[in-house]
Amino acid sequence: MDTEIHRLSLGMCNCYLVKQEGLILIDGGAPKQLENFRRKMAALSIKPQDISLLLVTHGHWDHIGSASDLKGLTDCQVAVNHREKHWVERALKPIPPGVGPWGVVIAFMARVMASRVTFPGAKVDLALGDEQLSLEPFGINGKVLHTPGHSSGSMSLLLNAGEAFVGDLAMNGLPMRIGPGMPFLAEDIDAIKASWRLLLDNGATMIYPAHGKPFSADVLKKAL
Repeated sequence: MDTEIHRLSLGMCNCYLVKQEGLILIDGGAPKQLENFRRKMAALSIKPQDISLLLVTHGHWDHIGSASDLKGLTDCQVAVNHREKHWVERALKPIPPGVGPWGVVIAFMARVMASRVTFPGAKVDLALGDEQLSLEPFGINGKVLHTPGHSSGSMSLLLNAGEAFVGDLAMNGLPMRIGPGMPFLAEDIDAIKASWRLLLDNGATMIYPAHGKPFSADVLKKAL
């Protein structure tokens, strides 16, 4: 089955359209990105109403800020791990701890930015458990895995061909970090490493982060 992957920059967050037999969107971007999203969809000649699922990798504000607007436009279902359902529905803005000196700076900057943004909550249709979830009902040959570490409810989408969409489980590029690897904001570094192993053990070959460009999963393998 042919796979189309489109990276959409919605604010500071990379969101991804994945199209096979079905069409899903990964992450909802920063607040006030609806018109930006409309323009990008028109440029791709894709109808927003063809999106059946918005998978939120985790409930931080730069990933959920436009989720309500996108749900209204597409009439898609919204899915997030059950631990972070209330973050999405109540438009909460938690910030994970910084890792190392630069992480402390990033965390401070994130808190300042979060204090200045507002957005509506989005109704969650699917509060996901920690078990693997097949995406075949949505026309996608892949599954959702619970990959905590950046946040306790972080989820990743892994296609059967090896593409892994990991949210903030890994990052690549400034201002978050120089080059691909560990995020500088995380609740549990050991859990991140365990989640990397889970993805590698399940056949991940290419990592698609929410911040920065895609990179080879070999980077994670070498860092463990």
